[in-house]
Amino acid sequence: MTSAELILALVTLQRAAELVISSRNTSKLRARGAIEVAPGHYPLIVAVHAAWLISLWIFGHDRPLNIVALLIYVVLQGVRIWVMWTLGARWTTRIIILPGEPLVRCGPYRLLPHPNYAVVAGEIALLPLVLGLAWLSLIFTVLNAAVLAIRIRAENRALEQTMMARGA
Repeated sequence: MTSAELILALVTLQRAAELVISSRNTSKLRARGAIEVAPGHYPLIVAVHAAWLISLWIFGHDRPLNIVALLIYVVLQGVRIWVMWTLGARWTTRIIILPGEPLVRCGPYRLLPHPNYAVVAGEIALLPLVLGLAWLSLIFTVLNAAVLAIRIRAENRALEQTMMARGA
């Protein structure tokens, strides 16, 4: 197994584990009365992320590592954990709104309105650079930006409606 394959295996396992966590959290939130908002774009997000990971396996499995880019990527994983920890059982890969619950404004949410999306944007740009694949970084950064534009608009609308319903 090459170093690149080890990194890609770890990222693949991480993503799979996150899908399990997200699914569990979504089920628990729905049981508490939460609703999913704007699910139509979700398959597009999944497709972009799956294509990104598959492309990395195809083109990067035997590439040498850029250690500086890898270290920055590892730092991003710390921020990802901080985001997930802050949201706790409310962290999902979907837009799930739990009526009556206040918005999370602590942790990284004090600094950015959508810190998870900033992390994802960084990851999508950096991991190909770890493997010396600048062209993949560019392609998937553009694709991710397009789906995030859709996603963030939908999430902001849902959050605004939630805040208006609460009278905040």
